[in-house]
Amino acid sequence: MNDLRLAIIEDDVLVQESLKAFFNIQSHIDCVLITSSVEDFLKNVDLHILQPSILILDINLLGMSGIKGIPLITKKLPDIDIIMLTTFEDSDSIFKALCAGACSYLSKRTPLKKILEAVEVVHKGGSYMSPSIARKIANHFAPNTSKKGLLTARQKEIVTELVDGKSYKMIADNLFISLDTVRSHIKNIYKVLEINSKAELIKKSYDNEI
Repeated sequence: MNDLRLAIIEDDVLVQESLKAFFNIQSHIDCVLITSSVEDFLKNVDLHILQPSILILDINLLGMSGIKGIPLITKKLPDIDIIMLTTFEDSDSIFKALCAGACSYLSKRTPLKKILEAVEVVHKGGSYMSPSIARKIANHFAPNTSKKGLLTARQKEIVTELVDGKSYKMIADNLFISLDTVRSHIKNIYKVLEINSKAELIKKSYDNEI
């Protein structure tokens, strides 16, 4: 019997099978439960004598999302450590997951050996982040540096239109530019501001950071 008892919640069949096959050949890990949804996990975990000590959890699941499921999972299993394994790398998802109770956050681009490393680090009481995730977290806690003055006048106009809820098509019509030009400007705005979503852009605007 191993102390490192792993559970997985993943609804992508290929990813689930890959994780299952990989962890089943690790002699020091017992893969005690694999489900496709938070609901199935909560229903089946009580049926197992051996409770998982670590959970690999996806965010985008059928039914309840992984982030919404974290409080329910930790209520049932207070000592479980949760590692997010997801395609979502935006700051909002990262911080929602960590604030909900996850201790680690990995991109699905992470190689299996690195996922194993993360599981082992967490088992020893540590936390593990993909490099790109760690950078976002570091940037979040770094001294606030205003992005004011970095956008062009046209880009600022587009930001205003976006914050007002205008669609790309409406922005193009209002500013007498093409839809492709709007998309190009928005791509450059995200790059300059080091963000990945409209939600982050709106927050920066409301916080008077641009």
